[in-house]
Amino acid sequence: MQALSPEQIPGPESSIGAAGGQDRRASLRLILILGALSAFGPLSLDLYLPALPALAHDLDATAAQAQLTITSCLVGLAAGQLVAGSLSDSRGRRRPLMIGLVAYTATSLLCALAPSIGVFIFIRLLQGAAGAAGIVISRAVARDLFSGFALARFYALLMLVNGLAPILAPVLGGQLLRFGSWRLGFVALTVLGMALVAVGGLGLKETLPVARRRAGGLKESLAVFRNLLTDASFVGWAVASGLAIGAMFVYIAASPFVLETVYGVSPQGFSLLFALNALGIVAAGQASARLVQRLGQLRLLVLGLAGGLAGGLGLLLAVLAGAGLVAVVSALFLVVATVGLVLPNATALALSNQGRVAGSASALLGLVQFAIGAVVAPLAGAAGIRPALTMALLIVALRLGAVFALLIAVRRRPQPVQEPAN
Repeated sequence: MQALSPEQIPGPESSIGAAGGQDRRASLRLILILGALSAFGPLSLDLYLPALPALAHDLDATAAQAQLTITSCLVGLAAGQLVAGSLSDSRGRRRPLMIGLVAYTATSLLCALAPSIGVFIFIRLLQGAAGAAGIVISRAVARDLFSGFALARFYALLMLVNGLAPILAPVLGGQLLRFGSWRLGFVALTVLGMALVAVGGLGLKETLPVARRRAGGLKESLAVFRNLLTDASFVGWAVASGLAIGAMFVYIAASPFVLETVYGVSPQGFSLLFALNALGIVAAGQASARLVQRLGQLRLLVLGLAGGLAGGLGLLLAVLAGAGLVAVVSALFLVVATVGLVLPNATALALSNQGRVAGSASALLGLVQFAIGAVVAPLAGAAGIRPALTMALLIVALRLGAVFALLIAVRRRPQPVQEPAN
């Protein structure tokens, strides 16, 4: 695979969808590479979801302890992004990325060998921290190369590739259970990690020139994060997207137990339903890519947040009324699919004025999203006797909070800064 350099990639003035010839091929390759690198979160969280009840049984763990394996990974993903994002602003994108890729591969293998639930939870923390590099640096690379509508469109197109992970991962995880235990899923993640090492090593060159890097050091990094945290608009976009995605993490943590235990869905059936919801994210993301220049990022974000809230309220009514599996699955589809409208547009709005600290801003954005997920995921199993109702109430509360955070972001929104891509 020939590595891509910034000179080969169309800048923000190019239309990604309309680029021709060499530019079109370069854009497609960049989307495939960054989409694969940003898939660490879905891959790490979704592949073993169908096996979560079996994992709990095998390691003599409770449902709440099994869900802590999701929480620990989310904590690692959140904290790891701060380190990787800050390093990528001062040392360049490529070196921190490669270190993270190698570490992710190693910790995935250790997960497959974990002898107890306590050890497994700890290794999942390390796995998440290692995988964070791919997530945060893929967003920062995109910000290095694009801005404005082109950036929002590119993030939406990334979801076409990134969205394949939550579609295929649980299906693969469910099928792997036919041939072995839950450990086989982490062997598969090890193999995938090795493939991503090759993709990152051979397919992507440095996109942050030395002249654009900021001074390193803890003091400088803390100053950047402090400035970001005092930017009310940035915080508003980050919290709005974090709460919306937090609702999805509640679904991720609770749905295996709700659908398999309460509604009697098989692990293979669950994986197919999960894949259908992930397909909804992809479809919404592609709709966003086509409509963003006509409707704008803010309108699409409002549509995504409102649709998700409607889905949460529908889920709550379905659970309270005992409406059955079809109603519950339909409401969950709306909750999850609208993330495809929320994530690319909230990310583009949050990073639009942060060009020189894109890595740190991307890291803080990811920290907010995954930290919220880490807090709310174990709450999904707190009321074991009514897991479906607990899931519905949490989703409604989080989506409602996202709407209020959006109002804050809109009120404090600055005029976007137009910057050159390189």
